[in-house]
Amino acid sequence: MPANVYEGLFILDSNRYGRDPDAVSNQIRAMIEKVGGEMLVTRLWEERRLAYPIKGQRKGTYWLTYFRMDSVRLLEVRRQCQITDDILRVLFLKVDPRIVDALVAHATTAPVPAVAPAEEAKPRDEEPEEVIPVVDAVEGAVDIEEE
Repeated sequence: MPANVYEGLFILDSNRYGRDPDAVSNQIRAMIEKVGGEMLVTRLWEERRLAYPIKGQRKGTYWLTYFRMDSVRLLEVRRQCQITDDILRVLFLKVDPRIVDALVAHATTAPVPAVAPAEEAKPRDEEPEEVIPVVDAVEGAVDIEEE
């Protein structure tokens, strides 16, 4: 049975990644190669604020990988990710063999983003273009403000 190609998206602890990016990213490569996988591409995707805290962290570093391995070994990698403190979450997707070359080429040539602090929300100076109706819960009537 031939090995499958998988896309792995890891959300890493940004604090640990910021202190030692090479050690954290090499840990992913080592986990995959330890169970007999072949790393095709591994790269930083982006750093961003998380929608909700994960393991007490509000910010995560997203790390994208493409690798080839036997499907029976994927469970071992998933388990190792669960017990590794540097990895907050992981998602593995099996890649259709017809698009492997295109995905790997795109991941290899895509620019690596600069890791910067999350952008602060900027106040809007403009008024909204349309008036949003407000529903009066007691009366059930719709009150639209006139301009």
